[in-house]
Amino acid sequence: MLQNLKSDLRKLANSSRVLVSQRFFKTGKGEYGEGDIFLGITVPDSRKLAIKYKELSFDEILELLKSKIHEERLIALLILVHNFKTGSDDIKKKIFDYYLLHTKYINNWDLVDLSADKIIGEYLISVVRDLSHVENDAHFRILLNLAKSNNLWKRRIAMIATYAWIKRGEHEITFEIAEKLIDDKHDLIQKALGWMLREVGKRCGQEVEEQFLVAHYKQMGRTTLRYAIEHFEEKRRKEYLLGRI
Repeated sequence: MLQNLKSDLRKLANSSRVLVSQRFFKTGKGEYGEGDIFLGITVPDSRKLAIKYKELSFDEILELLKSKIHEERLIALLILVHNFKTGSDDIKKKIFDYYLLHTKYINNWDLVDLSADKIIGEYLISVVRDLSHVENDAHFRILLNLAKSNNLWKRRIAMIATYAWIKRGEHEITFEIAEKLIDDKHDLIQKALGWMLREVGKRCGQEVEEQFLVAHYKQMGRTTLRYAIEHFEEKRRKEYLLGRI
């Protein structure tokens, strides 16, 4: 079955998209995606293949995850996402553990963004019950450890995982992790942090987002701030950007 998937992938390869993907995902020397290989396959086509080959074993999925080909790693993660969503509690726990065990292969921003909230976030929501004492929760400490990691992608996983709570109208976990990452200088963490804060404003209310911003906007990077206030009225955006709050 795995060889059939690889064959289907190559049939969909589009050389005209490869160069665009290489530039978009920073695959040049010294860049965060250095050496990543692309076939030029769209995400919608990747999703279709993930559903078609959802019965792959964990060993077969691992072979895809270890691939140097970006789309093979993406499809592996999309299979895990699909099987997590449709699986039993036991399957969800296995996929959660499996994901954490193999984070070294989740090594570009789209791979994180298409999977972290749907697996890590969704699982933790089911086990982190009391948001008022999250610092003492063993499962929440998994998220904290990811946020404290020296690995860029683990830190982004921690931030994007909180999207699962945001989509339920809850902001506490996002603010907890945001405070741990607010001094992070990497552009991809600043963008992720700003994006999640913007989503808090969108789904929980701008006044809720501004509770965090008023306390921290002078400390956060400009990229984070610009992302976070993108949907504010122009006058309010300027007040933040000029430090006049």
